[in-house]
Amino acid sequence: MSKYGGHGDNANVRKHYRQLMEKCKVHMDQVEKELPESMVDFKEALAERGLSRRDFIKWTSAMTAALMLPPMFKPMVARAAENFSRVPVVWLHFAECTGCSEAFLRSSYPNVDDILLDTISLEYHETLMAAAGYQAEQNLEKALHDFPGKFICVIEGALPRGWNGKYLTLGPKGKTGIEVAKEVTSKAAATVCIGSCSAFGNVQAANPNPTDSVGISAALGISTVNIAGCPPNPTNFVGTILHYLMFGGLPALDSLGRPVWAYGKRIHDYCERRPHYDAGEFVDEWGDGGAKKGWCLYKVGCKGPYTFANCSRVRFNDAISWPIMAGHGCIGCTEPAFWDTMAPLEKPIDEKTIGGGEKTVDKIGMVLLGATVVGVAAHAGLTALKHKGKDDKDESAHK
Repeated sequence: MSKYGGHGDNANVRKHYRQLMEKCKVHMDQVEKELPESMVDFKEALAERGLSRRDFIKWTSAMTAALMLPPMFKPMVARAAENFSRVPVVWLHFAECTGCSEAFLRSSYPNVDDILLDTISLEYHETLMAAAGYQAEQNLEKALHDFPGKFICVIEGALPRGWNGKYLTLGPKGKTGIEVAKEVTSKAAATVCIGSCSAFGNVQAANPNPTDSVGISAALGISTVNIAGCPPNPTNFVGTILHYLMFGGLPALDSLGRPVWAYGKRIHDYCERRPHYDAGEFVDEWGDGGAKKGWCLYKVGCKGPYTFANCSRVRFNDAISWPIMAGHGCIGCTEPAFWDTMAPLEKPIDEKTIGGGEKTVDKIGMVLLGATVVGVAAHAGLTALKHKGKDDKDESAHK
């Protein structure tokens, strides 16, 4: 493996990464020149939390790999981390439960991600700020005035479109969520949707959806970076902002607006229970012998084969665990309309639709999960269906 990340030590690869590195350096110079000075000394913050330089270097290596960058970029990732708190952030709340903010705030053992989130330059955040009423409104107006085109707009929650948006009114002036969102996003450098509510509508958009709630992109007709999940892992947000700091642009996105570096693989691809799936060892019902042995949870409703996210790699609670490791199947919370199509189906799946444990994921009877789930799987390139009663030799179209 070469120092360029295993892509082959050839002239074209070297040239590409040299150019990318130069672009990164130029932009980091610009960031340090134009953005507000940090009010927090990052190195002191690390020391106060008991994190050594070695801890920071280890984190830098892990984040560089997560962002799909070769090792030569580790110093630039470290430099971006040191400038993380200089990026102004306006954080808006719409139709949601504030669970995404809670996920960012709750940490038991501080790591580098936690420190970055603790020192982030929050110019406006309705949950955390002390201001209320007109004073809060003035804080928002000041942020838009002081940092036009330079701040990141982070949105948590779906937008109701019904009744001309009046299902959600905010602030002392009674503006609708749509009005606030249009005003703020139009002046932002980028819009990042935190959680599946702002990305896809989530539970607010679940049937029958009386308020006609949708995700931010659908409501406003703009491009957004969707950090999907209910809640998402804070690492996926941190990595996205680091990428913006390093290159002055957003990371590569999939067709649903999710960063490919974080959502490019299925839960199933890196699940520690995958060997049991391949061996045909399934949990048939909760608490049975297979469950005690840590066998695959597919037959009791795990949606890992259809869900694109990095939960199995970055995990939660200081990377200690994640739902499947803890004994519960994935509910597909990073996918559109998961509340209607995936979450309710936490029940055993007819063994006949699997046809034996040695079958690949592409042969699973996805028809049982409904048309919407089939659509989600089609996006991911998993459109091969095996309908009950049809010949195994029937070919399924791959998108």
